[in-house]
Amino acid sequence: MIGIKDSRRRTAQNLSMKQDLLARYGAAAPRYTSYPTAPHFCGSIGASAYRDALSQLSVEEPVSLYLHIPYCDTLCWFCGCHTKITRQYRPVRDYVDSLVQELLLIAETAPPGLRMSHMHWGGGSPTLLREKDILRLARAAIALFRPLGGFEFAVEIDPRDAGGGRIASLVTAGLTRASIGVQDFDPQVQRSINRVQSFAETARVVDSLRERGVQNLNLDLMYGLPYQSKARTLATVQRALDLDPDRIALFGYAHVPWMKPHQRLIPEDALPGPEERLEAFDAASDLLVRAGYMKIGIDHFAKPTDSMAKAQAAGKLRRNFQGYTTDTAASLIGAGASAISHLPNLYLQNTAQLHRYSDRVRQGELPIDKGVRLTADDRLRAAIIERLMCDFSVDLSKLCTIHGTAPTDIADALARLEPMVSDGLLIIEAGKLEIQPIGKSYIRQIAACFDKYFNNGPGKHSQVI
Repeated sequence: MIGIKDSRRRTAQNLSMKQDLLARYGAAAPRYTSYPTAPHFCGSIGASAYRDALSQLSVEEPVSLYLHIPYCDTLCWFCGCHTKITRQYRPVRDYVDSLVQELLLIAETAPPGLRMSHMHWGGGSPTLLREKDILRLARAAIALFRPLGGFEFAVEIDPRDAGGGRIASLVTAGLTRASIGVQDFDPQVQRSINRVQSFAETARVVDSLRERGVQNLNLDLMYGLPYQSKARTLATVQRALDLDPDRIALFGYAHVPWMKPHQRLIPEDALPGPEERLEAFDAASDLLVRAGYMKIGIDHFAKPTDSMAKAQAAGKLRRNFQGYTTDTAASLIGAGASAISHLPNLYLQNTAQLHRYSDRVRQGELPIDKGVRLTADDRLRAAIIERLMCDFSVDLSKLCTIHGTAPTDIADALARLEPMVSDGLLIIEAGKLEIQPIGKSYIRQIAACFDKYFNNGPGKHSQVI
Protein backbone atom coordinates (compact mmCIF):
# COMPACT_ATOMS: atom_id res chain seq x y z
CA MET A 1 0.00 0.00 0.00
CA ILE A 2 1.29 3.43 -0.88
CA GLY A 3 1.48 5.65 2.18
CA ILE A 4 0.37 9.26 2.40
CA LYS A 5 3.97 10.47 2.37
CA ASP A 6 4.78 8.41 -0.75
CA SER A 7 1.67 9.74 -2.47
CA ARG A 8 2.57 13.33 -1.63
CA ARG A 9 6.15 12.74 -2.78
CA ARG A 10 4.96 11.41 -6.14
CA THR A 11 2.54 14.32 -6.54
CA ALA A 12 5.35 16.76 -5.82
CA GLN A 13 7.65 14.98 -8.28
CA ASN A 14 4.99 15.02 -11.01
CA LEU A 15 4.35 18.72 -10.42
CA SER A 16 8.05 19.47 -10.51
CA MET A 17 8.45 17.55 -13.79
CA LYS A 18 5.47 19.35 -15.33
CA GLN A 19 6.89 22.72 -14.31
CA ASP A 20 10.30 21.77 -15.72
CA LEU A 21 8.80 20.72 -19.07
CA LEU A 22 6.77 23.93 -19.24
CA ALA A 23 9.93 25.93 -18.62
CA ARG A 24 11.82 24.01 -21.32
CA TYR A 25 9.19 23.66 -24.02
CA GLY A 26 6.34 26.03 -23.23
CA ALA A 27 7.68 28.93 -25.28
CA ALA A 28 5.97 30.40 -28.35
CA ALA A 29 5.77 28.42 -31.59
CA PRO A 30 3.64 28.46 -34.76
CA ARG A 31 0.30 26.65 -34.94
CA TYR A 32 1.40 25.07 -38.24
CA THR A 33 -1.71 25.51 -40.32
CA SER A 34 0.80 25.78 -43.16
CA TYR A 35 4.49 25.27 -43.81
CA PRO A 36 6.22 27.58 -44.48
CA THR A 37 4.09 29.66 -42.13
CA ALA A 38 2.45 32.93 -43.19
CA PRO A 39 5.11 35.26 -41.68
CA HIS A 40 7.52 33.88 -44.29
CA PHE A 41 5.36 34.80 -47.29
CA CYS A 42 7.04 37.51 -49.38
CA GLY A 43 5.89 40.25 -51.73
CA SER A 44 7.87 38.95 -54.70
CA ILE A 45 5.18 36.28 -55.24
CA GLY A 46 2.10 37.94 -56.71
CA ALA A 47 -0.79 37.80 -59.15
CA SER A 48 1.31 36.52 -62.04
CA ALA A 49 2.35 33.42 -60.08
CA TYR A 50 -1.28 32.91 -59.05
CA ARG A 51 -2.53 33.11 -62.64
CA ASP A 52 0.06 30.57 -63.75
CA ALA A 53 -0.84 28.17 -60.94
CA LEU A 54 -4.58 28.52 -61.52
CA SER A 55 -4.23 27.91 -65.24
CA GLN A 56 -2.34 24.67 -64.60
CA LEU A 57 -4.98 23.11 -62.33
CA SER A 58 -6.41 19.84 -63.60
CA VAL A 59 -10.17 19.47 -64.00
CA GLU A 60 -9.66 15.86 -62.93
CA GLU A 61 -8.67 16.97 -59.42
CA PRO A 62 -11.22 18.55 -57.03
CA VAL A 63 -10.52 21.89 -55.38
CA SER A 64 -11.84 23.38 -52.17
CA LEU A 65 -12.99 26.98 -51.76
CA TYR A 66 -12.61 29.32 -48.79
CA LEU A 67 -14.50 32.63 -48.69
CA HIS A 68 -13.49 35.19 -46.08
CA ILE A 69 -16.14 37.56 -44.70
CA PRO A 70 -14.14 40.06 -42.62
CA TYR A 71 -17.01 42.08 -41.13
CA CYS A 72 -18.48 41.95 -37.62
CA ASP A 73 -20.89 44.29 -35.84
CA THR A 74 -19.06 44.03 -32.49
CA LEU A 75 -15.41 43.49 -31.64
CA CYS A 76 -14.58 40.39 -29.60
CA TRP A 77 -11.44 41.35 -27.71
CA PHE A 78 -9.92 37.87 -27.92
CA CYS A 79 -10.13 37.81 -31.72
CA GLY A 80 -6.98 37.17 -33.76
CA CYS A 81 -8.66 37.24 -37.19
CA HIS A 82 -8.67 39.89 -39.91
CA THR A 83 -11.91 41.74 -39.11
CA LYS A 84 -13.59 45.10 -39.60
CA ILE A 85 -16.32 46.41 -37.31
CA THR A 86 -19.29 48.08 -38.95
CA ARG A 87 -22.77 49.14 -37.84
CA GLN A 88 -23.79 49.89 -41.43
CA TYR A 89 -24.68 47.20 -43.93
CA ARG A 90 -23.67 49.01 -47.11
CA PRO A 91 -19.92 48.21 -46.75
CA VAL A 92 -20.84 44.53 -46.29
CA ARG A 93 -23.04 44.52 -49.40
CA ASP A 94 -20.31 46.24 -51.41
CA TYR A 95 -17.80 43.69 -50.17
CA VAL A 96 -20.00 40.84 -51.41
CA ASP A 97 -19.95 42.57 -54.83
CA SER A 98 -16.13 42.47 -54.74
CA LEU A 99 -16.09 38.86 -53.58
CA VAL A 100 -18.33 37.74 -56.44
CA GLN A 101 -16.13 39.69 -58.86
CA GLU A 102 -13.00 37.99 -57.50
CA LEU A 103 -14.61 34.58 -57.99
CA LEU A 104 -15.30 35.53 -61.62
CA LEU A 105 -11.66 36.56 -62.08
CA ILE A 106 -10.49 33.24 -60.64
CA ALA A 107 -12.88 31.28 -62.85
CA GLU A 108 -11.69 33.19 -65.94
CA THR A 109 -8.10 32.18 -65.20
CA ALA A 110 -8.65 28.58 -64.11
CA PRO A 111 -9.57 25.80 -66.57
CA PRO A 112 -13.33 25.55 -67.14
CA GLY A 113 -15.07 22.68 -65.41
CA LEU A 114 -13.31 22.71 -62.04
CA ARG A 115 -15.27 20.83 -59.36
CA MET A 116 -15.16 21.48 -55.62
CA SER A 117 -15.36 19.05 -52.74
CA HIS A 118 -15.54 21.58 -49.89
CA MET A 119 -16.59 25.19 -49.41
CA HIS A 120 -15.99 27.03 -46.13
CA TRP A 121 -17.11 30.54 -45.16
CA GLY A 122 -15.12 32.11 -42.34
CA GLY A 123 -14.73 35.50 -40.77
CA GLY A 124 -15.31 37.83 -39.21
CA SER A 125 -18.90 36.76 -39.13
CA PRO A 126 -20.48 35.24 -42.26
CA THR A 127 -23.87 35.35 -40.54
CA LEU A 128 -23.69 39.15 -40.68
CA LEU A 129 -24.68 38.75 -44.36
CA ARG A 130 -28.32 39.36 -45.12
CA GLU A 131 -30.44 36.67 -46.70
CA LYS A 132 -30.22 38.04 -50.25
CA ASP A 133 -26.42 38.24 -50.12
CA ILE A 134 -26.07 34.76 -48.60
CA LEU A 135 -27.93 33.32 -51.56
CA ARG A 136 -26.18 35.54 -54.09
CA LEU A 137 -22.70 34.58 -52.89
CA ALA A 138 -23.43 30.85 -52.58
CA ARG A 139 -25.04 30.69 -56.02
CA ALA A 140 -22.11 32.54 -57.60
CA ALA A 141 -19.59 30.10 -56.08
CA ILE A 142 -21.58 27.01 -57.01
CA ALA A 143 -22.17 28.24 -60.56
CA LEU A 144 -18.43 28.69 -61.09
CA PHE A 145 -17.18 25.59 -59.24
CA ARG A 146 -19.75 22.82 -59.40
CA PRO A 147 -19.99 20.63 -56.28
CA LEU A 148 -18.98 16.99 -56.34
CA GLY A 149 -21.00 14.23 -54.70
CA GLY A 150 -20.60 14.39 -50.92
CA PHE A 151 -19.88 18.12 -51.14
CA GLU A 152 -19.47 19.80 -47.73
CA PHE A 153 -20.52 23.42 -47.28
CA ALA A 154 -19.49 24.70 -43.85
CA VAL A 155 -20.12 28.14 -42.36
CA GLU A 156 -18.90 29.77 -39.14
CA ILE A 157 -21.97 31.01 -37.27
CA ASP A 158 -22.23 33.66 -34.57
CA PRO A 159 -25.51 33.00 -32.71
CA ARG A 160 -25.78 36.70 -31.85
CA ASP A 161 -26.40 37.68 -35.48
CA ALA A 162 -27.91 34.48 -36.87
CA GLY A 163 -31.51 35.55 -36.45
CA GLY A 164 -34.15 36.39 -39.01
CA GLY A 165 -34.00 34.29 -42.11
CA ARG A 166 -30.23 33.84 -42.16
CA ILE A 167 -30.25 30.20 -41.07
CA ALA A 168 -33.03 29.41 -43.55
CA SER A 169 -31.07 31.14 -46.33
CA LEU A 170 -27.91 29.20 -45.53
CA VAL A 171 -29.87 25.94 -45.63
CA THR A 172 -31.43 26.94 -48.95
CA ALA A 173 -27.91 27.69 -50.22
CA GLY A 174 -26.85 24.12 -49.37
CA LEU A 175 -25.33 24.34 -45.88
CA THR A 176 -24.21 20.91 -44.63
CA ARG A 177 -22.09 21.78 -41.56
CA ALA A 178 -22.25 24.66 -39.07
CA SER A 179 -19.41 25.76 -36.80
CA ILE A 180 -21.01 27.69 -33.95
CA GLY A 181 -18.88 30.17 -32.03
CA VAL A 182 -19.24 30.00 -28.25
CA GLN A 183 -15.84 30.48 -26.51
CA ASP A 184 -17.26 30.32 -22.95
CA PHE A 185 -20.66 30.35 -21.28
CA ASP A 186 -19.58 32.03 -18.02
CA PRO A 187 -20.97 35.61 -17.81
CA GLN A 188 -17.85 37.09 -16.21
CA VAL A 189 -15.57 35.52 -18.82
CA GLN A 190 -17.91 36.73 -21.57
CA ARG A 191 -17.88 40.31 -20.28
CA SER A 192 -14.08 40.28 -20.04
CA ILE A 193 -13.76 39.44 -23.76
CA ASN A 194 -16.72 41.58 -24.93
CA ARG A 195 -18.75 38.61 -26.16
CA VAL A 196 -21.96 38.27 -24.19
CA GLN A 197 -23.90 35.30 -25.52
CA SER A 198 -26.34 33.29 -23.43
CA PHE A 199 -26.67 29.53 -23.50
CA ALA A 200 -30.32 29.92 -24.54
CA GLU A 201 -29.27 32.07 -27.51
CA THR A 202 -26.83 29.39 -28.63
CA ALA A 203 -29.34 26.57 -28.07
CA ARG A 204 -31.94 28.35 -30.23
CA VAL A 205 -29.51 28.41 -33.17
CA VAL A 206 -28.64 24.73 -32.64
CA ASP A 207 -32.34 23.83 -32.60
CA SER A 208 -33.04 25.96 -35.67
CA LEU A 209 -30.29 24.25 -37.65
CA ARG A 210 -31.42 20.77 -36.67
CA GLU A 211 -35.05 21.54 -37.41
CA ARG A 212 -33.96 22.49 -40.94
CA GLY A 213 -32.02 19.28 -41.45
CA VAL A 214 -28.45 20.41 -40.69
CA GLN A 215 -27.19 17.59 -38.48
CA ASN A 216 -23.42 18.20 -38.65
CA LEU A 217 -22.74 20.73 -35.90
CA ASN A 218 -19.46 21.93 -34.40
CA LEU A 219 -19.01 24.10 -31.31
CA ASP A 220 -15.94 26.32 -30.92
CA LEU A 221 -14.75 26.81 -27.32
CA MET A 222 -11.66 28.42 -25.82
CA TYR A 223 -9.46 27.86 -22.78
CA GLY A 224 -6.97 30.33 -21.35
CA LEU A 225 -9.40 33.27 -21.35
CA PRO A 226 -9.48 35.81 -18.49
CA TYR A 227 -11.16 34.61 -15.28
CA GLN A 228 -11.30 31.05 -16.61
CA SER A 229 -10.50 28.47 -13.95
CA LYS A 230 -10.47 24.73 -14.42
CA ALA A 231 -13.94 24.58 -12.87
CA ARG A 232 -15.33 27.23 -15.19
CA THR A 233 -13.77 25.58 -18.24
CA LEU A 234 -15.33 22.25 -17.25
CA ALA A 235 -18.70 23.94 -16.70
CA THR A 236 -18.62 25.39 -20.22
CA VAL A 237 -17.62 22.05 -21.72
CA GLN A 238 -20.47 20.31 -19.87
CA ARG A 239 -22.97 22.85 -21.19
CA ALA A 240 -21.58 22.33 -24.68
CA LEU A 241 -22.09 18.58 -24.27
CA ASP A 242 -25.73 19.26 -23.39
CA LEU A 243 -26.13 20.52 -26.98
CA ASP A 244 -24.80 17.19 -28.32
CA PRO A 245 -22.51 18.54 -31.10
CA ASP A 246 -20.69 16.23 -33.51
CA ARG A 247 -17.41 18.06 -32.92
CA ILE A 248 -16.00 20.36 -30.30
CA ALA A 249 -12.95 22.52 -30.91
CA LEU A 250 -11.20 23.62 -27.71
CA PHE A 251 -8.75 26.27 -28.86
CA GLY A 252 -6.11 27.84 -26.63
CA TYR A 253 -6.52 31.61 -26.47
CA ALA A 254 -3.56 33.26 -28.21
CA HIS A 255 -2.73 36.48 -26.39
CA VAL A 256 -0.76 38.48 -28.97
CA PRO A 257 -1.48 42.18 -28.25
CA TRP A 258 1.60 43.23 -30.26
CA MET A 259 -0.20 41.85 -33.34
CA LYS A 260 -3.80 42.58 -32.29
CA PRO A 261 -3.82 45.81 -30.24
CA HIS A 262 -7.48 45.40 -29.23
CA GLN A 263 -6.39 42.47 -27.05
CA ARG A 264 -4.94 45.09 -24.69
CA LEU A 265 -8.55 45.64 -23.58
CA ILE A 266 -8.42 42.22 -21.94
CA PRO A 267 -7.33 42.31 -18.26
CA GLU A 268 -3.96 40.58 -18.43
CA ASP A 269 -3.82 40.04 -14.68
CA ALA A 270 -6.92 37.84 -15.02
CA LEU A 271 -5.35 35.54 -17.61
CA PRO A 272 -4.48 32.04 -16.33
CA GLY A 273 -0.82 31.06 -16.40
CA PRO A 274 0.66 28.16 -18.38
CA GLU A 275 0.17 25.62 -15.57
CA GLU A 276 -3.46 26.65 -15.08
CA ARG A 277 -4.09 26.54 -18.82
CA LEU A 278 -2.60 23.06 -19.12
CA GLU A 279 -4.55 21.80 -16.11
CA ALA A 280 -7.83 23.18 -17.50
CA PHE A 281 -7.23 21.74 -20.97
CA ASP A 282 -6.28 18.30 -19.63
CA ALA A 283 -9.35 18.19 -17.39
CA ALA A 284 -11.62 19.29 -20.24
CA SER A 285 -10.04 16.70 -22.55
CA ASP A 286 -10.68 13.95 -20.00
CA LEU A 287 -14.32 15.05 -19.68
CA LEU A 288 -14.84 14.99 -23.45
CA VAL A 289 -13.21 11.58 -23.83
CA ARG A 290 -15.35 10.18 -21.01
CA ALA A 291 -18.38 11.58 -22.85
CA GLY A 292 -17.48 9.43 -25.85
CA TYR A 293 -15.59 11.87 -28.05
CA MET A 294 -12.36 10.98 -29.84
CA LYS A 295 -9.46 13.38 -29.32
CA ILE A 296 -8.32 14.75 -32.68
CA GLY A 297 -4.92 16.42 -32.91
CA ILE A 298 -4.14 19.22 -30.50
CA ASP A 299 -7.54 20.82 -29.99
CA HIS A 300 -10.44 18.94 -31.62
CA PHE A 301 -12.83 16.29 -30.34
CA ALA A 302 -15.30 14.33 -32.47
CA LYS A 303 -17.87 11.61 -32.08
CA PRO A 304 -16.60 8.26 -33.43
CA THR A 305 -19.27 8.44 -36.15
CA ASP A 306 -18.10 11.86 -37.36
CA SER A 307 -16.10 12.13 -40.58
CA MET A 308 -13.17 13.74 -38.75
CA ALA A 309 -12.79 10.79 -36.36
CA LYS A 310 -12.99 8.42 -39.32
CA ALA A 311 -10.37 10.43 -41.22
CA GLN A 312 -8.00 10.28 -38.25
CA ALA A 313 -8.48 6.53 -37.89
CA ALA A 314 -7.69 6.08 -41.59
CA GLY A 315 -4.60 8.33 -41.45
CA LYS A 316 -6.28 10.83 -43.78
CA LEU A 317 -6.74 13.78 -41.42
CA ARG A 318 -5.41 17.03 -42.90
CA ARG A 319 -4.53 20.46 -41.57
CA ASN A 320 -4.98 23.78 -43.35
CA PHE A 321 -5.77 27.41 -42.55
CA GLN A 322 -9.14 26.45 -41.07
CA GLY A 323 -7.39 23.99 -38.72
CA TYR A 324 -8.07 20.25 -38.84
CA THR A 325 -10.10 19.14 -41.83
CA THR A 326 -11.31 16.09 -43.71
CA ASP A 327 -10.78 17.94 -47.00
CA THR A 328 -8.31 15.99 -49.15
CA ALA A 329 -8.32 18.38 -52.14
CA ALA A 330 -4.78 19.20 -53.21
CA SER A 331 -5.73 22.81 -53.98
CA LEU A 332 -7.44 25.32 -51.71
CA ILE A 333 -8.63 28.51 -53.41
CA GLY A 334 -9.09 31.41 -51.02
CA ALA A 335 -11.18 34.46 -51.92
CA GLY A 336 -11.74 37.66 -49.99
CA ALA A 337 -9.51 40.11 -48.14
CA SER A 338 -6.58 38.34 -46.38
CA ALA A 339 -7.67 34.91 -47.71
CA ILE A 340 -4.90 32.37 -48.31
CA SER A 341 -4.73 29.95 -51.23
CA HIS A 342 -2.70 26.75 -51.34
CA LEU A 343 -2.00 25.52 -54.85
CA PRO A 344 0.57 22.89 -55.83
CA ASN A 345 3.98 24.14 -54.65
CA LEU A 346 2.61 27.60 -53.86
CA TYR A 347 0.98 29.59 -51.05
CA LEU A 348 -0.58 32.98 -51.81
CA GLN A 349 -2.34 35.55 -49.67
CA ASN A 350 -4.73 38.30 -50.73
CA THR A 351 -4.22 41.82 -49.46
CA ALA A 352 -5.82 42.31 -46.04
CA GLN A 353 -6.64 46.00 -46.62
CA LEU A 354 -10.31 46.16 -47.55
CA HIS A 355 -10.19 49.27 -49.75
CA ARG A 356 -7.11 48.01 -51.57
CA TYR A 357 -8.70 44.60 -52.02
CA SER A 358 -11.88 46.05 -53.55
CA ASP A 359 -9.98 48.53 -55.75
CA ARG A 360 -7.79 45.82 -57.24
CA VAL A 361 -10.72 43.52 -57.92
CA ARG A 362 -12.67 46.34 -59.59
CA GLN A 363 -9.65 46.92 -61.81
CA GLY A 364 -9.74 43.28 -62.88
CA GLU A 365 -6.70 42.23 -60.84
CA LEU A 366 -6.29 39.16 -58.70
CA PRO A 367 -5.63 40.85 -55.32
CA ILE A 368 -2.54 38.85 -54.28
CA ASP A 369 -0.29 40.61 -51.78
CA LYS A 370 2.36 37.99 -51.05
CA GLY A 371 3.19 34.30 -51.15
CA VAL A 372 5.89 31.66 -51.16
CA ARG A 373 7.03 28.92 -53.54
CA LEU A 374 7.69 25.55 -51.93
CA THR A 375 11.03 23.90 -52.53
CA ALA A 376 11.47 20.14 -52.47
CA ASP A 377 12.79 20.49 -48.91
CA ASP A 378 9.72 22.57 -47.95
CA ARG A 379 7.39 19.88 -49.27
CA LEU A 380 9.14 17.18 -47.25
CA ARG A 381 9.11 19.20 -44.03
CA ALA A 382 5.49 20.26 -44.62
CA ALA A 383 4.49 16.60 -44.93
CA ILE A 384 6.37 15.68 -41.74
CA ILE A 385 4.86 18.55 -39.76
CA GLU A 386 1.33 17.81 -40.97
CA ARG A 387 1.54 14.17 -39.95
CA LEU A 388 2.96 15.12 -36.55
CA MET A 389 0.16 17.63 -35.97
CA CYS A 390 -2.51 15.17 -37.14
CA ASP A 391 -1.25 11.77 -35.95
CA PHE A 392 1.40 12.51 -33.26
CA SER A 393 3.63 10.13 -35.21
CA VAL A 394 5.40 10.04 -38.54
CA ASP A 395 7.38 7.54 -40.57
CA LEU A 396 10.36 9.72 -41.41
CA SER A 397 12.08 7.10 -43.57
CA LYS A 398 8.94 6.54 -45.63
CA LEU A 399 8.35 10.23 -46.25
CA CYS A 400 11.99 10.80 -47.19
CA THR A 401 11.68 8.00 -49.75
CA ILE A 402 8.42 9.41 -51.14
CA HIS A 403 10.03 12.84 -51.52
CA GLY A 404 13.22 11.46 -53.03
CA THR A 405 15.48 12.53 -50.19
CA ALA A 406 17.62 10.88 -47.53
CA PRO A 407 17.24 11.07 -43.74
CA THR A 408 20.47 13.05 -43.70
CA ASP A 409 18.51 15.94 -45.27
CA ILE A 410 16.66 16.38 -41.97
CA ALA A 411 19.69 15.82 -39.76
CA ASP A 412 19.32 19.36 -38.38
CA ALA A 413 15.85 18.52 -37.09
CA LEU A 414 16.94 15.21 -35.58
CA ALA A 415 19.71 16.99 -33.70
CA ARG A 416 17.23 19.51 -32.28
CA LEU A 417 15.00 16.66 -31.15
CA GLU A 418 17.68 14.98 -29.03
CA PRO A 419 16.90 16.84 -25.76
CA MET A 420 13.20 16.02 -26.23
CA VAL A 421 14.04 12.35 -26.65
CA SER A 422 16.09 12.51 -23.44
CA ASP A 423 13.15 14.16 -21.64
CA GLY A 424 10.78 11.38 -22.74
CA LEU A 425 8.62 13.53 -25.04
CA LEU A 426 9.14 11.27 -28.04
CA ILE A 427 10.79 8.10 -29.32
CA ILE A 428 12.62 7.67 -32.61
CA GLU A 429 13.17 4.06 -33.65
CA ALA A 430 13.77 2.49 -37.08
CA GLY A 431 13.11 5.82 -38.80
CA LYS A 432 9.75 6.34 -37.08
CA LEU A 433 8.97 9.18 -34.68
CA GLU A 434 6.31 8.58 -32.02
CA ILE A 435 5.14 11.29 -29.63
CA GLN A 436 4.68 10.01 -26.08
CA PRO A 437 1.63 11.04 -24.02
CA ILE A 438 3.68 13.52 -22.01
CA GLY A 439 4.95 15.11 -25.22
CA LYS A 440 1.59 15.74 -26.90
CA SER A 441 1.15 19.06 -25.11
CA TYR A 442 4.37 20.25 -26.73
CA ILE A 443 3.71 19.04 -30.27
CA ARG A 444 4.11 22.55 -31.72
CA GLN A 445 7.63 22.78 -30.28
CA ILE A 446 8.41 19.31 -31.62
CA ALA A 447 7.12 20.29 -35.06
CA ALA A 448 9.21 23.46 -34.90
CA CYS A 449 12.35 21.31 -34.88
CA PHE A 450 11.60 20.53 -38.53
CA ASP A 451 10.98 24.21 -39.38
CA LYS A 452 14.11 25.58 -40.97
CA TYR A 453 12.62 29.11 -40.99
CA PHE A 454 11.65 29.13 -37.33
CA ASN A 455 13.05 32.01 -35.35
CA ASN A 456 11.53 32.14 -31.91
CA GLY A 457 12.02 35.86 -31.48
CA PRO A 458 9.79 38.10 -29.35
CA GLY A 459 6.28 38.88 -30.49
CA LYS A 460 5.97 36.37 -33.35
CA HIS A 461 3.84 33.49 -32.11
CA SER A 462 1.56 32.50 -29.25
CA GLN A 463 2.57 30.26 -26.34
CA VAL A 464 2.23 26.53 -27.01
CA ILE A 465 0.24 25.99 -23.78
